[in-house]
Amino acid sequence: MKKRISAVPLILAGLLALAGCSSDASNGDNGNKTDEKKQYTIGMTQFAPHASLDAATEGFKKGLADNGFKEGENVTFDFQNASGDQNNTQPIANNFVGDKVDLIFTNATPSAVSALNATKEIPIVFTSVTDPVGAGLVEALDKPGSNITGTTDNHPDATGKTIDFITKEIGAKEIGVVYNSGEQNSVVQVEQVEELAKKNGAKLVKTSISTTAEVKQATESLVGRVDAIYIPTDNTVVSALESVISVANSKKIPLFVGELDSMKKGAVAASGFSYEDIGYQTGVMAAAILKGEKPSDIPVELPKDLKLMINKKAAEAQGVNIKPEWEKIGEIYEGE
Repeated sequence: MKKRISAVPLILAGLLALAGCSSDASNGDNGNKTDEKKQYTIGMTQFAPHASLDAATEGFKKGLADNGFKEGENVTFDFQNASGDQNNTQPIANNFVGDKVDLIFTNATPSAVSALNATKEIPIVFTSVTDPVGAGLVEALDKPGSNITGTTDNHPDATGKTIDFITKEIGAKEIGVVYNSGEQNSVVQVEQVEELAKKNGAKLVKTSISTTAEVKQATESLVGRVDAIYIPTDNTVVSALESVISVANSKKIPLFVGELDSMKKGAVAASGFSYEDIGYQTGVMAAAILKGEKPSDIPVELPKDLKLMINKKAAEAQGVNIKPEWEKIGEIYEGE
């Protein structure tokens, strides 16, 4: 005797199968209606903790956010600081590659070099790099090549304006420089400063250091030998800038620096730009790359909005009288 099978379970099974197909279709490639966004992970490697680099990092985040890539929504940042030790930069970069991040942001030359050593595939954007070509990061500023691009903090006019001010307005003939000879970006800047000073009838008195602990003693060694002190955008020295300012104030030696954030801390003047701004420019570049552009097609950018700023309180502390005509050539900084 044959056993009869009820049609009801078969009908129900068929309906459930159709419902399942309908559900799959609504979430598949065809007719996708979900609001989910792709999630990106960005590795951020900063060489040292100081005001300028910190500002560039914040500017980078703002540039990304203003172009659709916001932390907590569709972007996760893995921030690592090398604490001014070049031995830390390569492991940081290697870890980012191992984690397969979507993009690497590098802040300062040592971090950028290590990132490029670690990968030729993951996109890299850099900022706070003085000489991208000389450091071997890009083939040319207008045609970076490879997987990297970014912004340089070496505006061709900035250093010249500062040296002109030191020699022509302050009248310095001997200019002391403290720098880390192990930082390629600093070596390039010191060479530029030496050439510019020579053209203006002045000369450099150079002293090099390798750690922040050596900065104060190196600065003190310049006392009685120089008319002014100039500090380039050297990550090691800027990290210990308070030591330089202390000597400049106590010995009444006018101090000049290579960027505006350090000027605000206690230097007489600087011709420069906002590091937050160049970080922002880099963030805009990163957003374009995440949207599909190739780093090799995005030229390296120079800083914008260059200006000379004169710190009134620092000038008084270091024995410099502010001339009325200086207001025509620069902006007087009263403090925050």
